[in-house]
Amino acid sequence: MKLKFPGLAAQILIGLCLGILFGHFFPAWGLDVKPLGDAFIRLIKMIVVPIVLSTIILGVAGVGDLKKVGGIGLKTVLYFEVITTVAIALGLGAANLFKPGVGVVVKSINKTDISSYTSHAVSEGNFLLHIIPTNIVESLAKGELLQIIFFAVFFGVALAGIGKTGKPVLDLMRAVADTMFSLTNLIMKVAPIGVFALISATVASFGIGVLLPLGKLILLLYLTMTVFIVLVLGLVSHFAKLSLWSLIVTIKEELLLAFSTACSETVLPRIMEKLKAMGCPEHIVSFVVPTGYTFNLDGSSLYQGLAVPFIAQVYGINLSLTQQLVIVLTLMLTSKGIAGVPGVSFIVLAATLSSTGLPVEGIALIAGVDRVMDMGRSAVNVVGNSLAALVIARLEGTKEIALTVGKGYRESPEKVPVSSF
Repeated sequence: MKLKFPGLAAQILIGLCLGILFGHFFPAWGLDVKPLGDAFIRLIKMIVVPIVLSTIILGVAGVGDLKKVGGIGLKTVLYFEVITTVAIALGLGAANLFKPGVGVVVKSINKTDISSYTSHAVSEGNFLLHIIPTNIVESLAKGELLQIIFFAVFFGVALAGIGKTGKPVLDLMRAVADTMFSLTNLIMKVAPIGVFALISATVASFGIGVLLPLGKLILLLYLTMTVFIVLVLGLVSHFAKLSLWSLIVTIKEELLLAFSTACSETVLPRIMEKLKAMGCPEHIVSFVVPTGYTFNLDGSSLYQGLAVPFIAQVYGINLSLTQQLVIVLTLMLTSKGIAGVPGVSFIVLAATLSSTGLPVEGIALIAGVDRVMDMGRSAVNVVGNSLAALVIARLEGTKEIALTVGKGYRESPEKVPVSSF
């Protein structure tokens, strides 16, 4: 009898479980294997920029019509803004209802140095100017996704405008995209090792005991994110005549990987491939998914809406309705356009706490367990961005959307129609 080798999802789950045990029982060795995890993350980040640049240029040039591109962009940004605002409000509401910060003793929590993050607080006034690159080569080198998207959109429109003359450039972009997707498949073969190393180092660094003082916050965050997926995204998928559960099952490998690595960027290439395999038009996938990584961070937005009142409660500060409205409005601005920045949640929280007069040093209280919460946030971000592309496709009139099932979406995938949630 021939033994069946476990699929990628099973391999990642095994790596996750073994990593927790290894980091707990052999903490010194757990820290030593961290470079393997960092190397995996760097491999993924290495291909994100060329994929975003090439696929957006291909998608926009394929549409050709600036008016149509603008229409898709407007629908996408409005959708992102509405959904993330709902996520922020849900997090804020959960904090007001269950009050996770009340009764938390500050002395029982190990504080973490956050000075390197708070110095990078977001300036809302310079946000629009920051989108426009002054040197696209520098933007590519730094991985500034918003600036890269801005350039790629205009480059794609200009490329479509020169007709047949631009065909060699289009062929080059397609070759780059195909090569990067092929490279992704090679990199994913070492994903279980990367997951094992990252989880081992996390458990070895902080220990399982660090979860106890802030257990209520962690539990409430995961429960609220579950409610967000089931109710908010479930309703959205229902009205768009899509099956949210079928989508989650289809991208289960990517969700597990994003959860394990606490990084949604690790699955960007595979999510784009799977969405196109479902029948989502290439130009929509190429625009919506990369843009969503800077504008549609549903899990991160919900977490920030929960974390700000939590810090206020820990310090015994009662937030008025006006203050909470200011928090929502501030987070609507500060949570956009900073994906890929190390410590992104700390940067957003620092800007929001500072602008609302709350103690910025409160971030240090939750920094120790941020990795545990970031795992869930990353998975929710992936679900939200995947659904967003399908919803925009529906709004653009795409009727034939199907989810792939079976052994692999590249290996003669069988397709089934998407039903309502």
